[in-house]
Amino acid sequence: MKSARSAILWIACLLACPVGETAATAPVFQLSDLQRIVSLGDPQISPDGKEIAVIVSTPDWKTDKAKKKIDLVAVANSTRRTLVRNRENLSSPRWSADGTRLAFLAKDPRTGKTQIFVMSMNGGRTWRATDNKQGVDDYAWSPDGKSFAFIAQDPPLHAEAIKAHNKVFQVTNGHFLLTKDVAPWQLWVAPAAGGKARQLTRGAFSLGTDHGGATTPIWSRNGKRVAFTRFPDVHWASSFHSVIGEVDVASGEMRTLVPAPGSDHIEFAPVGDAHAFSRPRGGDRNNGDAVYVNVDGRTYDATAALARHFSNYVWMPDGRTLIAAGGLGTHTVLWKQPLSGKATLLDLGHVEANNGLGITTSSSTTSMSVSGTGVIAFIGTTANHPCELYVLDSISARPRRLTDVNAFTDSLDLGRTESIEWSGPDGFREDGVLVYPVGYQQGRKYPLVLVIHGGPPISSNAGFQQLAQLLATAGFLVFQPNYRGSTNLGDAYQHAIYRNTGDGPGKDVMAGLAAVEKLGMVDESRIGVTGWSYGGFMTAWLTSHYDVWKAAVAGAPLTDWLMDYSISYYQEADAHLFGSSPWTNAGWDIWRAQSPINYVRDVKAPTLILGDAMDSNVPLVNAEEWYHGLRDNGVTVEFYAYPETSHLPHDIVQVSDVYRRWVGWMEKYLK
Repeated sequence: MKSARSAILWIACLLACPVGETAATAPVFQLSDLQRIVSLGDPQISPDGKEIAVIVSTPDWKTDKAKKKIDLVAVANSTRRTLVRNRENLSSPRWSADGTRLAFLAKDPRTGKTQIFVMSMNGGRTWRATDNKQGVDDYAWSPDGKSFAFIAQDPPLHAEAIKAHNKVFQVTNGHFLLTKDVAPWQLWVAPAAGGKARQLTRGAFSLGTDHGGATTPIWSRNGKRVAFTRFPDVHWASSFHSVIGEVDVASGEMRTLVPAPGSDHIEFAPVGDAHAFSRPRGGDRNNGDAVYVNVDGRTYDATAALARHFSNYVWMPDGRTLIAAGGLGTHTVLWKQPLSGKATLLDLGHVEANNGLGITTSSSTTSMSVSGTGVIAFIGTTANHPCELYVLDSISARPRRLTDVNAFTDSLDLGRTESIEWSGPDGFREDGVLVYPVGYQQGRKYPLVLVIHGGPPISSNAGFQQLAQLLATAGFLVFQPNYRGSTNLGDAYQHAIYRNTGDGPGKDVMAGLAAVEKLGMVDESRIGVTGWSYGGFMTAWLTSHYDVWKAAVAGAPLTDWLMDYSISYYQEADAHLFGSSPWTNAGWDIWRAQSPINYVRDVKAPTLILGDAMDSNVPLVNAEEWYHGLRDNGVTVEFYAYPETSHLPHDIVQVSDVYRRWVGWMEKYLK
C-alpha cells in the first residue's frame, strides 16, 4: 500500500496464447510478452556527458529470475556495449568524479555479501573495494575519488544469547512478521583502491530501516564531511521523524545539519555552499514532498509556488537551478526550478519521465542524473512503448531516445491511451486514464474494467501499462482513475484524503465512472473494479458501497484499518491519515467507519482475492478477513496467496500468474 519513496512486471502452454480474442490482424500484447519486456534503471551519466551507465534487467522464465547487466550507452550515437554481466545483486553504477572509474554493487562470491566493486574505464582491471561482513547497502564516491562512504548494517544483535537458544526480543514499532531485534545501519568509509574500512557512526539511531532502503551518503564538496538521513531507530514506523545529520570524516564528530522532522534526500550544490533536501511541505505528511534549499544560512521551500509532490530532484551544474520530477495531471514531467523565481516545464513531448509498468502504481520515482556539462539522462515511457533511456542535451532540448530495448512493442496492435477529466465532488477537477480495447469500433459498447492505483500518494499516468494493455487485448475498456490522495493534482487534492480515506476517494472514482459512461461506449451491465494495495482497499470499499459491479479483483487489500495499523510495518503512516490512533477516543469511531470490513455484508460482486503470504506492508490477514466475510455471506469468492515476503510478486512466473488470474476473472464474469 505505502511505497517508502515500490515490480510488477500459466502454465507453460498457456504462455503462447493470447489473453483474449481480437479482430486485429497485427500481433497483440499477451502474457508471453511479459517475458520480453526489458526494464532499465538507475541511469548514471558520465561527468563529461558522453556516456551513460544503466542497469538492464531481462526476465528469465526458466530460472524465474531477472538477468541484470550494466550497459554503457554513447550519448552522441546511441551505441551500446555491456560492461558488467553475470553478477548477482547487481545495482547502483556510480562514476568517479574524473570519469576514469565506474563503481557498482554486486554479490561477492567469497564473502557471500553485496560489496562495492570498481572498474577502470581505461581497459584496466575490476576489483572489490569493500569487505564488510554484513555487506553494503548504499554508497558514494568521495569528490577526490580516493574513498567511498557506505552504509552497512551492524552485526546481528544478541547473537550469543540466540546461540544459547534465548531468542526473546522486544516488540515496539516493528511489523508482526519480525522474529528478532533488528540491528541498526551505520556509516563507514573505505579506500577506493581497497583496504581497511573505518566506521564513522554508532548508536541506537539508524541510517536504514527494517523495511529496507538505506539512505545514500552524500559527501560535502570539499570531501571533509558526509551527510545522511538519520532515523530515530531501525523501524520504518518512526521514519517520519528523520533528520539529516553529517559527520566529520577525520574526527568522527557528528552534528545535525537539518533538524526539521521528515527531512530526507540531501544533495549539496555542485558549486557554492547551498544544499537541498526533501520534506513534506510544511512538515505535514498529508502534503506532497517539497524541495527545500538552504542558501546563505536561510532555508526555504523552492517549490512552494507549485505546491505539489516531487518524487525526485537533481542539481544542474550551475548550482542555481534544480530539475524536479513529479506528476502533472496524467503525465509525469520535469520542471526547471531556479532557487528563486518561477518554475518552467521541460518539453518532453509524449514521453513520461518514469519507468511505469507496476500494479500498485502507474508512476514510479523518476530515475535521472545530470552530467557536469548539463546533459540530463532519464528513463521514460510512452503510451505505447515501455521504458527506454532518454537524454536531454540541454534544458531547452527535446528528449532523444538512446535505446530500443523494447522495440518489439512497436509492431503490436495496442489499446489507444487517452486522458480524461471530470468535475468531482468538493469542487475538485479530477482526472484519469482510459485505454481502449484493441480493435475498438466507434458506436459499439464494451465491458469496462477499473484498475485503481495503490499508494494512495502516487498516481496513474498515460505511460505504458502492462495490465491495462492485457485487458485491452482481452476486449475491455480500461479506466484508471486518480482520486483524492493522489500526487498529480497538487497538495490540496492530496491532502483531501485526510480523515476521509474511503468515502471521499470512493465518490471521486464514482464521479469518474459517470464521466466515462457519458462517452457512450460502456456496457453499463458489465463493469468490474480491481486494484492492488490501496487499489485493493478501494475495490473493497467500492464493492461494499455501490452495487454496480459484476466482478472484482482485490489484490493485497487493506480491509481493516485497526488491524493494519497494529501489525503492518508503517503503522504511524496510517495515523497521519486520521490524525490519531485508532485506540484513542479521538480516533475510535472514524477508523472503524472507514474500514471496508464493517460493510462486508453488503458486497455482492464475485471477488478474486490475491496477496503475498508474508507481506508486512498490507498483511495478508486483511485479505483473510475479507475472504471469510464474503464466503460466509454467500458471495462468490476465490483467494490465492503467493509464498513471498514482498508486497507483491516480483518474479516473472508469479507476476504472469497474477495477471493471468486478474484478466481471467474479468473475462469469466464480464464477457
